[in-house]
Amino acid sequence: MTATGVERGTDRAPTSLRAPGIVLGVGLGGFVDGILLHQLLQWHHMLTSTNTDNIGVKYYSPHTVSGLQMNTVWDGIFHVVCWLSVLTGLAILYSRVTRERRRVWTSRVLWGWVLVGWGLFNLVEGIIDHQVLGIHHVRGGEHEIWWDIGFLVLGAALIAAGHLVQRGGRPLEPGRRPPPTGAAHQDGAA
Repeated sequence: MTATGVERGTDRAPTSLRAPGIVLGVGLGGFVDGILLHQLLQWHHMLTSTNTDNIGVKYYSPHTVSGLQMNTVWDGIFHVVCWLSVLTGLAILYSRVTRERRRVWTSRVLWGWVLVGWGLFNLVEGIIDHQVLGIHHVRGGEHEIWWDIGFLVLGAALIAAGHLVQRGGRPLEPGRRPPPTGAAHQDGAA
């Protein structure tokens, strides 16, 4: 193995799990938001704060049938984007790693990048939808700014945790199995 991480005599570099992990994390983080906050807790929908938004979108009250219908349609569009993100992340992952899949799914590197993607989802969604556009908030009402700040803090914490998790993992190298844990080195290397 050379200093660049490429095996001597081959052109195979360690497989990068960054892009598929982040894209998967964005989609999975969106699903957590949509399922937990939109559907189960019903704290908000995609357009529940358009009466106070910053871009002039028509208000659709979640307390009327027609308003809830429109919010549900936009929640569905949001879930389609999440679903496409997950499919794209899986496609990228599959294109990079077609052998030794078990090692990929148990890799700290992959799951660290998934956490980073989830955190990025929270930060982007929290800044764009909650603050810039103002189309909804984590939980509307008197203390909505604190819920929005908490959402952003969670996003930053997920990114930090993800970086720590992925740094503790080993990069995957196609065609090369890692040495068994605790096994003696047979090639004489220290």
